[in-house]
Amino acid sequence: MAVGLMMELPTHRVEAPEEFVTAAAIAEIAGAAESAGYTGVYVTDHPAPDAKWLDHGGHHALDPFVALSFAAAATTSLSLLTNIYIAAYRNPFLSAKQVQSLSVLSGHRFILGVGAGYLKSEFRALGVDFDTRGALLDESLEVLRAVLGGEDTAWEGSSFSARGVRLRPALPPATPPIWVGGNSKAAIRRAVARHEGWSPFNTFGYSATTRTAEVSDLAELEAAIGWARSYADEIGRTAPLDVCFSAGPILSGRRSADERRSVLERLEQIGVTHVTVDSRGDDREEVIGNLREFAADVVPD
Repeated sequence: MAVGLMMELPTHRVEAPEEFVTAAAIAEIAGAAESAGYTGVYVTDHPAPDAKWLDHGGHHALDPFVALSFAAAATTSLSLLTNIYIAAYRNPFLSAKQVQSLSVLSGHRFILGVGAGYLKSEFRALGVDFDTRGALLDESLEVLRAVLGGEDTAWEGSSFSARGVRLRPALPPATPPIWVGGNSKAAIRRAVARHEGWSPFNTFGYSATTRTAEVSDLAELEAAIGWARSYADEIGRTAPLDVCFSAGPILSGRRSADERRSVLERLEQIGVTHVTVDSRGDDREEVIGNLREFAADVVPD
């Protein structure tokens, strides 16, 4: 199977902190994922979730760079993914320092998954203009690329002015890879035109809530990947594009091993290179058992 498996670190499970939100928990789960054959682990980003959202299905999240640094220290080969990081929430030079630090200390295993964001209340809490989030994302990524590569970066930004910021050590070109999240054509264009990957997700019927296009089955995903390929041809892109699909119930734990393999084979056929796998279980032992069972079903010997 050529599709890489990205395992969720359940650091959002604050109802059971001793099971999931400790250094030991992150190390144990990340280590189990690595030994089972997963290619990476991921966390999400919610620095200021509001009570209303939390009470209606939202979730907490540890700082993604802190959480992933503990996973990095406990593993040797796992990729470390933010799925997804809302770049507009931070000054891009602060983001660059976080990105650089994790990339260097992990041996360049970090993948920066980014998105424009959708939670209006979080933007308000952080003092960021929701309506310009797409432009803020583009600005942040342009600054990141320049300063991470070692350029002396001068920039008159939307809310900052830099005369010539120099970041050391500089990172190799295209490090970290940037995967742009979202199902909209704007997200696809952003990913295809400028970056290394695109991260669509199964909307489960929540496309309006998350302010993106519907992708609720493999036919819709295949159509979106086809559009991405057409756009790549239109602009002359020849470099490969990673596609990391957050499959959700399409790879549900209720499916048989044969069904899981069939879904993954189909995803590979239509151009998916990675899938994210949710953590499932009431405690750490059950989560690790489930992740091993899933990998045993789909990872070749």
